[in-house]
Amino acid sequence: MKVLVINAGSSSLKYQLLDMTTETVIAKGICERIGGEGSKLEFEFGDEKRVREVPMRNHTDAFRVVTKALTQGEGKVLESLNEIDAAGHRVVQGGPNLRHTCFVTPEVLAEIEDLCELAPLHNPAHVQAINACTAVLGPDFPQALVFDTAFHSTMPPEAYIFPLPYEYYEKYKLRRYGFHGTSHQFVSARCAEVMGRDISELKIITCHLGNGSSITAVKYGKVIDTSMGLTPLDGFLMGTRCGGVDPSAVLFLQKKEGWDPDQTSDILNKKSGALGVSGIGSDDRDLIAAAAAGSERAALSRRIQQYQVRKFIGSYAAAMDGVDAIVFTGGIGENTKDLRANVCQNLTYLGVAFDAAANEEFIRGREGEISTPASKVRVFVLPTNEELLIARQTRDLLRK
Repeated sequence: MKVLVINAGSSSLKYQLLDMTTETVIAKGICERIGGEGSKLEFEFGDEKRVREVPMRNHTDAFRVVTKALTQGEGKVLESLNEIDAAGHRVVQGGPNLRHTCFVTPEVLAEIEDLCELAPLHNPAHVQAINACTAVLGPDFPQALVFDTAFHSTMPPEAYIFPLPYEYYEKYKLRRYGFHGTSHQFVSARCAEVMGRDISELKIITCHLGNGSSITAVKYGKVIDTSMGLTPLDGFLMGTRCGGVDPSAVLFLQKKEGWDPDQTSDILNKKSGALGVSGIGSDDRDLIAAAAAGSERAALSRRIQQYQVRKFIGSYAAAMDGVDAIVFTGGIGENTKDLRANVCQNLTYLGVAFDAAANEEFIRGREGEISTPASKVRVFVLPTNEELLIARQTRDLLRK
């Protein structure tokens, strides 16, 4: 069985074609700058990488570019599109109703469109990608939808209800949803597998740390809390997002600076976080280099990040009445060794015994344990694979 995984952004379309017999990637790539100047396709097949500049007015054009790359030219990996059994789409916001992987139907598509207000940067792009797939492969081609919010749908009301007038929850679906669900689901399951335990008997804290970051408490296989909220803005310091701040600080600045809602959103989502504190950039690698070169603000932004990660881990250990394992994943979680060291060395109250030598080894896709045999809480670095999870859920749905 071959599954085409699609992850669409407002001006991009990532794809992976996977052979689900062996769970291996046949080809992958990304269409960038869709609808703008200099649109291009970057793609990989085997050990080869190529870049092509291709005009793409919209996501339908981009999807045609992808299918052409898979079936024609030097990157050809398919004789026909008929070899693709199904597509699996990542959808960021599924709201309170779309809690399980499902096939595309007119009703489900309408629900995703209704949720665009809650995910204006993501859901409209997902709708475009679904429609593009339908236009190219036909209305009867199976398309599965895997929702970022689904894994978090097990949260109890005390975790997802905001302490605002309850009527706003009833009128506007205003609540904590959580994101990065496919990543948290993949690495928590992998953690249980590595430990040789059933996930239904484990308390796991998963830390997805990247340009966007979130931490999740997974108790006995179910999410009981997660750091992102109504949108991916909540939580802790990220690349350009502020995470949780006192709402009165935002109101104060709106009055002082005269921001309207769109300007406020732009500041909090695109100009805050590590970029806002450091004044240098949002890439963790740049901040590490700048801090080493003497930038106090770059160093401060990294200390804030490390401090807040520790706070969330501590709060989730309290929420679950203990923790068996902690997982680091995502670009920063998998590669930034000093962050992992800082966090683990300040979790001694939980019984974490940190293995500094092992921590040096596990980067660039290598998985392993960075706690010692004496540690009461096991700590792992586990590369995430959201595309594989989406492909697995698509395969399982198709088999049903």
